[in-house]
Amino acid sequence: MRVTFWGAARTVTGSKHLLSGRQGTVLLDCGLFQGRRAESEARNRSLPFHAGSVDSLILSHAHIDHSGAIPFLVRSGFEGPIHATSTTADLCRAMLLDAAHIQAKDAEWLNRTKRGNRGQEHGLYEPLYGVQDVEQAMSQFVPHEYETPFEAIRGVEASFHEAGHIVGAASVRVAWSGNGDSGSLVFSGDLGRTMRPIIKDPLPLPHADRLIIEGTYGGKTHPDEETLHGALERVVRGAIERGGRIVIPAFAVGRTQEVVYALDRLISAGRIPEMEIFVDSPLAADVQAIVQRHSEVFDDETRAALQKGEDPLGLRRVVLVRDAADSMKLNDKPGTFVTISASGMCEGGRILHHLKQTISDPRHAIVIVGYQAEGTLGKRLVEGRPEVKIFGEPHDVHAHIEVLNGFSAHADHAELVRQAKSCAPRHGCAIVHADLIRAEALRDGLSGAVAARIPVEGETWEVS
Repeated sequence: MRVTFWGAARTVTGSKHLLSGRQGTVLLDCGLFQGRRAESEARNRSLPFHAGSVDSLILSHAHIDHSGAIPFLVRSGFEGPIHATSTTADLCRAMLLDAAHIQAKDAEWLNRTKRGNRGQEHGLYEPLYGVQDVEQAMSQFVPHEYETPFEAIRGVEASFHEAGHIVGAASVRVAWSGNGDSGSLVFSGDLGRTMRPIIKDPLPLPHADRLIIEGTYGGKTHPDEETLHGALERVVRGAIERGGRIVIPAFAVGRTQEVVYALDRLISAGRIPEMEIFVDSPLAADVQAIVQRHSEVFDDETRAALQKGEDPLGLRRVVLVRDAADSMKLNDKPGTFVTISASGMCEGGRILHHLKQTISDPRHAIVIVGYQAEGTLGKRLVEGRPEVKIFGEPHDVHAHIEVLNGFSAHADHAELVRQAKSCAPRHGCAIVHADLIRAEALRDGLSGAVAARIPVEGETWEVS
């Protein structure tokens, strides 16, 4: 058996790890690469393996950099089962349909711009996939509960374990035997953090011969909750003093809920005044409905509060914005308020419209609350670029850019080291989902405890 790293190798997005041997072929995740448009197009429009040769897919969680290429895989000829937790399966329908919608809108805009600039009708931009491809992909999903073994392909058994990253997220243990080939491997997926509000803590990784572990925040330490809330309080009070708005790019699953929770706690404690919080994302509204159907994803404290009829998530303060016309009305709304909108890396969706309206005005604050991949608009904002392009047009950056990475749903360095040691992989681990600096930092942190490698894209690891 061998693993070939076809995505998220020395970069954070585009998760694809191909496990193949005599038993058959299993793909771990099938995500979209997110970065510079030209590079993303090139990577996402071609698969480095034949889709029809994949027998089974195991999905760690619903974030688009892990799931977003599944309809393209299906469109390209994959006919096998897609194994996921039941919550992830439900989330994927909403998230992949949203991705198809955004791609269609992007194609419409690009084609209109191309015709306007060049006066030609041929060579039109096509979306990666459409609604029909998403529906076909969803028909191939097979939901599973945590800690319940299932057969991925003949001779290969897998099981999901709580990863604590977002609702439904899982680490995956895979074991195989037969045909003179046996062994085990754990794929961490994206690991969450302990002692965080709302969802369950990640479980220690199960034992295995080998480990594939994410390293997004290798070498980094997240602030504690009080420090993080204090930083958010400072940002809000600064915007109030300037009479500006607060715009927060955030993924619809996970990050949005944590930001709302933090704002609710600050308002309830009287640390910031009452203010309107708009979650401008049809997807976020759909996600909220899905999550409420899966009460098993919440930690004990949150679940107990919900059963008492309380509002531990702070939803009473939120205005969900579905309609595009209502979204546009926010552009003319006076005073200080909070708008949370996707995408989290500012690469598509309604957040671009809000950034266009606020980025050149020094009264406003743009708050970055998660990891920003190289080449994304979010990364350029974090880097402090004086000018950025939005919808292809240059904009001077005068708004206050605030970076609060403590909201990250990823484990930090100490938590990653602890998880790797809990797996105790006797034949070592591979560090993925990290840029090279972060991966090297995690490898150094594991030195003497777990032998670690940092694969390049296309590299193969013999695992039995």
